[in-house]
Amino acid sequence: MRNTSLSTSRRKLLQAGVAGLGVLAAPAIVRAQAPTKIRIGYWPVAAGLPFFAAVERGYFKEAGVDVEPLKFAGAQQVMEAMLSGRGDGSSNGTGSANLAIGEIAQPGLFKIFCTNPSNAKFVLDEFIVAKDSPVKVTADLAGKKVASGPGIQNVTLAKTMLERAGAKGAMVSELPIGQHIAALVAGQVDACYTLEPTGTIGRMNGTTRVIEAGVVAKYILGDPMAPWHGGAASLTTEFIKKNPDAAKKYIAAYARGVELVRTKPEEARQYMKGYTAIEGPLTAEVPLASYMLHHEFKPSDVAYFQKFYDLFTDKGIFEKKVAVDTLLYKA
Repeated sequence: MRNTSLSTSRRKLLQAGVAGLGVLAAPAIVRAQAPTKIRIGYWPVAAGLPFFAAVERGYFKEAGVDVEPLKFAGAQQVMEAMLSGRGDGSSNGTGSANLAIGEIAQPGLFKIFCTNPSNAKFVLDEFIVAKDSPVKVTADLAGKKVASGPGIQNVTLAKTMLERAGAKGAMVSELPIGQHIAALVAGQVDACYTLEPTGTIGRMNGTTRVIEAGVVAKYILGDPMAPWHGGAASLTTEFIKKNPDAAKKYIAAYARGVELVRTKPEEARQYMKGYTAIEGPLTAEVPLASYMLHHEFKPSDVAYFQKFYDLFTDKGIFEKKVAVDTLLYKA
């Protein structure tokens, strides 16, 4: 006599197996169509504009990549996320020296595909004071309390520039950039080494003023018009190796964001809203950094970038020399 229950069980098992094969086959198709996810760290400074614009304009989606913007309080946290595998790259505005520290900790960690060089014309960096402060020039900050943005890049630059400007005895402390204006208004500090949009916000609301802009180019590179590659957009080498096509698509879409900022800056400015502390009418006032894609670097650009990195080697912040040319993305 035939065992009906056994037959039924076998039939169900076969049906489940066929269904299972369908389920196994489906993900391959889904995976082929689903965009690759890329986690990009940023911090709220104006230099990140190409990234913000590319996200909001849908450039990344059009390229077939799924970008997840990760906001951090400082560039150091962006780098730490890349080191730990919680982030796949950085947006423009992320401190280049902070990235280099990650490179020293884990050689071959990332590749830079775009920088945001700034100087006296393309302003990102500046010293600001309270509107009614008696301080007129950077040298007047001798013996004063000066706040800088968080992280070793900001602190090292602030101390070195104050020293080279003749502001002897200035005391530098770290403070999140979003608190710079409030600290000046409250009299907690005498000045801040800060990044845009802070200077513009303080000027527009009548609480602070800029005493000098483009200070890194002047005091660190020796030429107010030299390109300071202080921030960089990057992807981790691991991501590039595992997802070469997605990496190329992401970089191409990012380049569209750069092109928008270059050719239609007034149109691009609106995308600071939600990513930085600036919005509304203030977006039209913020000075914009310049941008340089990996294939646009000339030997002189690499040389100025290297001079910036060498400062940190000379100061003992980098335990060894970091060669810029090895960090640039090669398509």
